[in-house]
Amino acid sequence: MALSITDRCVNCYACMDVCPSDAITQGASQFEIDALKCTECAGHFADPQCASICPVEEALLDGLGHVIHPPGSLTGIPPTLRLQDGGSADEWRATP
Repeated sequence: MALSITDRCVNCYACMDVCPSDAITQGASQFEIDALKCTECAGHFADPQCASICPVEEALLDGLGHVIHPPGSLTGIPPTLRLQDGGSADEWRATP
């Protein structure tokens, strides 16, 4: 099964250069993974290299459609904390 990139992708180009299968290309609005080329790095690396280098939470899905980096996994910020109503970073507060 192939990985896929979601609309959370910020087009940072980090994943393109590390893909051993050349499965990642720039699409119309974000990067895309060619499902026919993606091997999830099997035979090359223990972990998918795009997932290892991606700096964005919720930007990659595994072959079953599960988020590889769920909210809080890269930043350490619990998902219960978020900006409310477009407020500033000074206005972080816990939400139920």
